[in-house]
Amino acid sequence: MSFTAKVMRDGLLEKRSSGLLQLWKKKRCVLTEEGLRLHNCKSGGDALVSAWSSKTKELRFERMATVDCVEYKRGLVYFTVVMATGKEIDFRCPQDGTAWNAEIALALVRHKNLQAVQTGRNRYLSATHLGSTGEDEEL
Repeated sequence: MSFTAKVMRDGLLEKRSSGLLQLWKKKRCVLTEEGLRLHNCKSGGDALVSAWSSKTKELRFERMATVDCVEYKRGLVYFTVVMATGKEIDFRCPQDGTAWNAEIALALVRHKNLQAVQTGRNRYLSATHLGSTGEDEEL
């Protein structure tokens, strides 16, 4: 993911670990036109004062399948990002304001739409450069 991509949202999310205990860990998340960057928090305590590690996990839209399993409990929104491989990554965030799941889902749809338009454009251009396919000619 390029670091020059337009940032659409930046803030805190909690990600459920994949370990045995499945603990919720605070992450600084940066939503861009290309995907979601997750930055680890080096120390506990107040997330606004914590140092962020340089280790970054990238969830690119081209590898995402969908955002689903939305549930609202005790002022939190729980949602799942499903990757193309079938791997599920669970997140939660405060319910107030625009929820992260909605913004991630909209950005994913926007990305997939742009890919579809580009694929259609490429097919059209390659068909016009190759000439007639013979389908429209009379026998």
